[in-house]
Amino acid sequence: MLFNSIEFAVFFPLVAILYFVLPRSWRTPVLLVASCIFYMAFIPAYIFILIITIMIDYTAAIYLDRAKGRTRTMLLTASIVATCGVLFVFKYYEFFQTNFMGLAAICGWSVAIPYLKVVLPIGLSFHTFQSLSYVIEVYRGRQTVEKNLITYATYVMFFPQLVAGPIERPQNLLHQFYERHSFDYDRVASGLRRMAVGFFKKLVIADRLALYVNDVFRAPQNFNGLQLSLATVFFAYQIYCDFSGYSDIAIGSARVLGFKLMENFDRPYHSRSIGEFWHRWHISLSTWFRDYLYLPLGGSRVTVPRWCVNILITFAVSGLWHGANWTFVVWGLLNGAYLLTGEMTRSWRDRAWAGIGVLPESLARRSIQIFTTFVLVSVGWVFFRSGSLSDAFYVLGHFWRDWNSAAIGTEQFLLRQMPVAIGAICLLELGQLVQTSRRIREGFARWPVFLRWPVYISFALGVVMFGIYRETQFIYFQF
Repeated sequence: MLFNSIEFAVFFPLVAILYFVLPRSWRTPVLLVASCIFYMAFIPAYIFILIITIMIDYTAAIYLDRAKGRTRTMLLTASIVATCGVLFVFKYYEFFQTNFMGLAAICGWSVAIPYLKVVLPIGLSFHTFQSLSYVIEVYRGRQTVEKNLITYATYVMFFPQLVAGPIERPQNLLHQFYERHSFDYDRVASGLRRMAVGFFKKLVIADRLALYVNDVFRAPQNFNGLQLSLATVFFAYQIYCDFSGYSDIAIGSARVLGFKLMENFDRPYHSRSIGEFWHRWHISLSTWFRDYLYLPLGGSRVTVPRWCVNILITFAVSGLWHGANWTFVVWGLLNGAYLLTGEMTRSWRDRAWAGIGVLPESLARRSIQIFTTFVLVSVGWVFFRSGSLSDAFYVLGHFWRDWNSAAIGTEQFLLRQMPVAIGAICLLELGQLVQTSRRIREGFARWPVFLRWPVYISFALGVVMFGIYRETQFIYFQF
């Protein structure tokens, strides 16, 4: 079920009403049933894949809690292999089969690996990682084993963040299913406001920019340098508004019900370095890879060459997590190379700035750093968005060619969609600047109700009037 659908507009209020009306002992089972209905709205049969993953890790954690010594390690390994095996079959089998067969043909090997045509279940990578984090935390002794199967299943399947995160740690979410959540007007209103912001990002900005971006990246050879550059910048905002919009709706809907999910984005395009960007972008995934891959590899507590390898491995795996395509691997490695280059040249750049008398917090320096980071990130997004490496290199190689040989895009987008898109992006950036000012936010909260509600209503009407209503999937659903 899509957040941006009529079904969800009916589904969510009904679930919220039932949740607050029913006795406390019924609430978690109601959330589990609601989550099953939410997930089965996509492909009903794939609920069984989710059930298999849940049972594997639930059982493994039960035995982990009782086991000692090497048995615990063996159980953890078996759980990880089994859970990741499900992910491999549905997401990576065809990718590895195709590449292995290509390698075999080059080497002259006579092998035949059968094709396995399956549809990737929605959000499989997300709930796989959430389930794995539970088992790993139980193994490390940081999480008490959850013996109530219904509660554990609801933790994995909690519908607001089931298909695209945030990827919640058990320490943050599991205990909340045992807490009393009473109806609170201020909390519910706060959650609805957060959902409204998410719908604005998705419907007004992301889906509108997609009209242009999809046309250009579908056949980049048909467009000139100006069009390719514009599509690249538009995609940077499309993917941010699409994914952070989903996170806003997830966080807001959970807040309405009384649950607190972790923040997943923190104004990433205001970052002054690639390292800062990855502390602000998809925070739940970045911290997941940090805690469960980068640090176990040794993190930065190793020699410089080994540290570089650890960074590149982490980013390469992160890229592959996003999709079974070499474009995602290159995207990950490119960001890893950005990070390494930035760290290794930091002292030299600081001396260069000091040499020309520019202070660290000066407006000029901050503006240049933010712009440079955005450009580097946008170049990386070309690989992320392109259907093949050849398309990506074509786009990058034609950024500055033939800027004056054609119009910016189709007449319909130029005349009708582009002004709304750019105006909405400016409004988004203004809102993010206001977000950083506690004085402004607290001042607005003190406005009387008869002044605040016209603002809310105007914002909602703006989303209704300028939104794109095609029930398009969120970009990260495919991951």
